[in-house]
Amino acid sequence: MLNVPSQSFPGPSSQQRVASGGRSKVPLKQGRSLMDWIRLTKSGKDLTGLKGRLIEVTEEELKKHNKKDDCWICIRGFVYNVSPYMEYHPGGEDELMRAAGSDGTDLFDQVHRWVNYESMLKECLVGRMAMKPALPKDYHEEKKVLNGMLPQSQVTDTLAKEGPSSPSYDWFQTDSLVTIVIYTKQKDINLDSVIVDHRDDSFRAETVIKDYSYLVHVALSHEIQEDFSVLVVENVGKIEIVLKKKENTSWKRLGHPLENHNSFIPKKDTGLFYRKCQLVSKENVTHDTKLFCLMLPPSAHLQVPVGQHVYLKLPITGTEIVKPYTPVSDSLFSEFKEPVLPNNIYIYFLIKIYPAGFFTPELDQLQIGDSVSVSNPEGNFIICQLQELEDLFLLAAGTGFTPMVKVLNYALTNIPSLRKVKLMFFNKTEDDIIWRSQLEKLAFKDKRFEVEFVLSAPTSEWSGKQGCISPALLSEFLKRSSDTSKVLICLCGPTPFTEQGMKMLHDLNFSKDEIHSFTA
Repeated sequence: MLNVPSQSFPGPSSQQRVASGGRSKVPLKQGRSLMDWIRLTKSGKDLTGLKGRLIEVTEEELKKHNKKDDCWICIRGFVYNVSPYMEYHPGGEDELMRAAGSDGTDLFDQVHRWVNYESMLKECLVGRMAMKPALPKDYHEEKKVLNGMLPQSQVTDTLAKEGPSSPSYDWFQTDSLVTIVIYTKQKDINLDSVIVDHRDDSFRAETVIKDYSYLVHVALSHEIQEDFSVLVVENVGKIEIVLKKKENTSWKRLGHPLENHNSFIPKKDTGLFYRKCQLVSKENVTHDTKLFCLMLPPSAHLQVPVGQHVYLKLPITGTEIVKPYTPVSDSLFSEFKEPVLPNNIYIYFLIKIYPAGFFTPELDQLQIGDSVSVSNPEGNFIICQLQELEDLFLLAAGTGFTPMVKVLNYALTNIPSLRKVKLMFFNKTEDDIIWRSQLEKLAFKDKRFEVEFVLSAPTSEWSGKQGCISPALLSEFLKRSSDTSKVLICLCGPTPFTEQGMKMLHDLNFSKDEIHSFTA
């Protein structure tokens, strides 16, 4: 799996913005594009210098390979010779050299942990680090598994002590059902806190608790039916996952532990997990933006939290390519429908199609029924930022509107203290405005909501605001309900838009806690 830096990532005109952070790009030499790298990896050339051998690498050996023409880097226990990749790296040679001859896992995670280096650097694989993480002594001893609950010592205690209390799990059964119970010891748990996947005999349930991830991962001892249910008892932080047996027989054990079973670690240290979703519809929204609807498999439970994004993965020219996108609702009014379905199986994306791009034309060519792999959610937006909020201001440019959709819907539906929500929506032309009629209808329906459209290249008939983001526009737009009102400002758009907006907001004396930027 490989990230595609279109000319650069994020592209100068790209407006699909997600997780916080940022990195500098450097111009690549001619013949050093992504496609050139793919061709090189498929050429059969020995990129490791080991003639196809895989070796165990000691820490001392790794340290020796710390020069540009001889650069080895360790990522999650695997060692790669990245010297051939130096000139193809969009972040530049110096960025790679920061991890030369050492373990670069933390650096990799800071910059682009969502990129699957296993695919991108598979022809550069030297081998594994000689030292291996020690498993608990009785990890594989069945006699130590008591009613499906592993000893508490097998949870990552040292990391857990720094964060929330370590969760635990248990299981029980009837003639036809198996119920797995996860005790999170937290009260702010809901349905989007848990992600469940069942493939063949592998069962995987990840629970996100603040910045930590608790994983139940087992090879089930018996077959189950494809569908299951997930229930959350919020006031006690208990999650119940109810599985249906294929045969009404008594299980002696839940199953055998798989990789990272019963682990509780910082979420940043976990890898991305994907499941295949089916394209069920796509429709035009503007002249270059479409609404894609993907359906989760019945063997998966996934609800993307407000303000978070996922990665879509497609095989393109023999290589798996990923891109980040923020899910939206199917319309601005879907969140207000009653009853709201607690287990929605559909995920919607507003995606701008770039004709000269690498990923979006392939996505647009997919037929109804084709598959797209969707990752677990990522992102640092915290829903409690909206609690007790009085004024919510949204600044969006182009498809930077996408994270605002669920934030807007959630705030209007769930925050009783809210006095007003204002959206300033920047686009080039009227034809570029996503869901204009819906936004205007919502403003008419809910008097707390206002929307202002700002165009940078309008026609002579346009009577609304013109230009780009500026201190004058913002100072007029960002009027608090009162001098003491609790305020949050969210902004998302191309990198220059976000950077300029952040500076202007600070200059207008808004504090860091009052601003959240969705930036790449």
